[in-house]
Amino acid sequence: MAKVIICGYEKCDTCRKAKRWLEEHDVDYAWRPIVEEPPTKTELSVWIPRSRVPVRKWLNTSGQSYRAIGKANVDSATDATLVKWLTEDGKLVKRPVLVTPDRVLVGFSPDAYSALLLGAE
Repeated sequence: MAKVIICGYEKCDTCRKAKRWLEEHDVDYAWRPIVEEPPTKTELSVWIPRSRVPVRKWLNTSGQSYRAIGKANVDSATDATLVKWLTEDGKLVKRPVLVTPDRVLVGFSPDAYSALLLGAE
């Protein structure tokens, strides 16, 4: 399988679980620190449709960045504004983000990783 990219945060337990899963299943991947290198607008224009989830599902709603913006502001924001915020603050992005040539997964689910990367149903 082609190399995948996992965008995450080293201090995030879920990101560490995802990395461990990839290593245990011998999946070749490249690590991208999402705080230092948040997704670009161009990347998100491709990744969001490939994820098959709306941009609002890309938000890390339990983090400080989300709380700083405030739920009311997020609720009233356009998708374009949300994308702009995601490109400016990697901690606002729900993580990890697993990027393959054809599909993008947001968050970690062993079942979803198995289905995508190992062909398990």
